[in-house]
Amino acid sequence: MVFKRTTLICSTTKMMDKFDLLIDSFLNNKIGVDKRFMNESLSKGLQQNIMHLQKDGLMTAAGIGNEEVMDAKQKMRGDKIYWMDKSHSNIFEQEFLSHVEDFIEYLNRTCYTGINGYEFHYAVYEAGSGYKRHKDQFKNDNNRKYSLIHYLNENWEEENGGNLLIYQNDSVQQIRPESQTAVFFKSDEMEHEVSKSNRCRMSVTGWLKRI
Repeated sequence: MVFKRTTLICSTTKMMDKFDLLIDSFLNNKIGVDKRFMNESLSKGLQQNIMHLQKDGLMTAAGIGNEEVMDAKQKMRGDKIYWMDKSHSNIFEQEFLSHVEDFIEYLNRTCYTGINGYEFHYAVYEAGSGYKRHKDQFKNDNNRKYSLIHYLNENWEEENGGNLLIYQNDSVQQIRPESQTAVFFKSDEMEHEVSKSNRCRMSVTGWLKRI
């Protein structure tokens, strides 16, 4: 599918401008980045959610692959996750997923992507952990079309590590996981990794799907 923009105008100009920052940078470089895609209040609320989930022991080690090709030895990744669901009675989680749905609706209307599903989870990398180079789309399941990552880390410095490294041709783009930043790319094209983090690193990570 060729990813193109149309001249459709979103009914809410502010919303359109917000989403266009991420979409236009994707069109220019195949890697969309917007450092203010999420407002500060929502970012702080999601960060608090992760802290509560950790305290309650609900974050679990993430697996590699889906049920058919799961890597039980967990050699590639060191994050812990908790899946989001709109049925959860959490105002920040519901606000985030509604924001994603608005983005999908605008993306479909202006770029004809045909996205009709999504999945997102909280992710925590504790100090010393990372995720080796990989793609997000499973070899036996191509439903994941676009990866969308939202970072929740305040006052993140270069010495903290934990950068997202995205490989494209002979170059590597490094993205610092700073609070409110969103990253958007095609799940089946972009190999990427998370470098070793030297402090707790938090995000909401997910995929836009065609089912």
